[in-house]
Amino acid sequence: MLKVPHHLGIILDGNRRWAKERGLPAFAGHKRGLEVVKNVIKWCQEKGIKILTLFVFSTENWKRTKIEVNFLMKLAKFAINDNLKELHKAGVKIRVIGQREKLPIFLKKAILKAEELTKNNEGMVLNFALSYGGRAEILQAIKNIIEKKIPLEKINEDVIKENLRTSDVDLIIRTGKEQRLSNFLLWQSAYSELYFSPKYWPDFTEKDLDKALTDYNNRQRRFGK
Repeated sequence: MLKVPHHLGIILDGNRRWAKERGLPAFAGHKRGLEVVKNVIKWCQEKGIKILTLFVFSTENWKRTKIEVNFLMKLAKFAINDNLKELHKAGVKIRVIGQREKLPIFLKKAILKAEELTKNNEGMVLNFALSYGGRAEILQAIKNIIEKKIPLEKINEDVIKENLRTSDVDLIIRTGKEQRLSNFLLWQSAYSELYFSPKYWPDFTEKDLDKALTDYNNRQRRFGK
């Protein structure tokens, strides 16, 4: 029986390049990518993955054109609202990690609604890393610790973990042919297994996911031992 990771992180990369190679606008790649997101959530839940974190919009992505950013914000709102009932029915607990203060009000409202509705669900935890950066998360954790006035001698790795938005990640999959973490779950990925798919995100299939999980299953995780 295939042993799946408890926490799977995915860096969704390649939407724009997928569209460009087909002579399509970037928006077409993002829309196609959203369909893959819906499928991947379903596949992961069926395979028994307990936590799924999707890197959908980074702190660096704010540097893109205003037109594209606005489109992505509206697409994110649509994605949450359009799939909320189905995800809630499936017992999925939705969480958004990242600098949500930078998000437009209409998206913040959609996020709050989704988180409130699903907060007591006990199925898979679905984290959307939205306006997220690993360095920013660690920085915020440090600020939280300072605000709590925790004595210096009591600050350890466990205290830092408690002030992060999610737990250690077992496997990180990145699509789009690039081979880097790009500021994704920097603390949580200290001992993560990494898998790089040559496919762009819009072309990612269940067979590709199974291939990554099989590869993960065949690895020996020694954690330095």
